[in-house]
Amino acid sequence: MKTDGNYMNKLEKALNRLFKNGELTSCLASVLAHASKKGRISYHEVAKIANDNAEDIVLLGNEWRLLLPMRTVKSAAWEDRLLLCEMGESYEVPNIVSCLVEEATKTGRWDPEYAITKLFKEMDEPAWERMPKLVEGLQEEAKDYKVTAIQIKKICSELGLGDRVDTLIAGLKASGVMSPKLSSIAEVSREGTPIYELNPSLL
Repeated sequence: MKTDGNYMNKLEKALNRLFKNGELTSCLASVLAHASKKGRISYHEVAKIANDNAEDIVLLGNEWRLLLPMRTVKSAAWEDRLLLCEMGESYEVPNIVSCLVEEATKTGRWDPEYAITKLFKEMDEPAWERMPKLVEGLQEEAKDYKVTAIQIKKICSELGLGDRVDTLIAGLKASGVMSPKLSSIAEVSREGTPIYELNPSLL
């Protein structure tokens, strides 16, 4: 029987693939392990775990879309989340991040391919086996973590999923793989298509 410390060491090892700051990585591992169990965490809980590093952990978690503020300005899109580091605030863990954390505590690996496959299978997505390839294609097309609906349609067509684009986009948003990028009106107008932000923790 592994101890919580063993699990924590594995998660911390996995997170070190993303981050190089040892102190923050250790705190972040503890916060994510706690938050992923119920899908959310309060700033008070983060402060109890991370002490003086609480604000840095919330900022880092938000930057990598591991923790998203529950408070919103207009919509549930990531860019509309109101990031406040103070008592009374809460943050949610995207579904895909919960899968990543769960697997990392067992294996010590940050494994997006496994997490994407597992989550979309649980979501009853018929093409769950092809979802890692779809996300990989999005990453290859993306610039600054942004991808257009036209690019998504192109990749779906290449994978034989061209007739299910809207359903797949909805699933990608629900899973936490991506979120609408609504603020770049000029960019959307120039591209002539909706733009989405990919979750950087999957890259």
